Amino acid sequence: MACAVSTSDHQTATPTTLDGPWRLHPRVALRPEPFGALAYHYGNRRLNFLRSPDLVEVVECLGDHPSPDAALDACGISDRRRPSFTRALAALAASDFLEPVTS
Repeated sequence: MACAVSTSDHQTATPTTLDGPWRLHPRVALRPEPFGALAYHYGNRRLNFLRSPDLVEVVECLGDHPSPDAALDACGISDRRRPSFTRALAALAASDFLEPVTS
């Protein structure tokens, strides 16, 4: 089953607030593609399409920042685009492609 994660304003994932540090799940592999990347979770065998190179950049640097908002700042994501990125990150977290960083 493939699931597309897009940063378009037509995204239907329920927005959730991702507080604190998050990172790409260690069992997820990203394969770069011209449209962004394919993300495969070796644990639950799900496939996601990250349909934006900017989203891939945010996901890859997420673990280097104290929050998703800080990662969005570091990647230069404009305020206009943030709601779609927040929805995409929430969808990735809901499908276990992202995980909270625990101390």
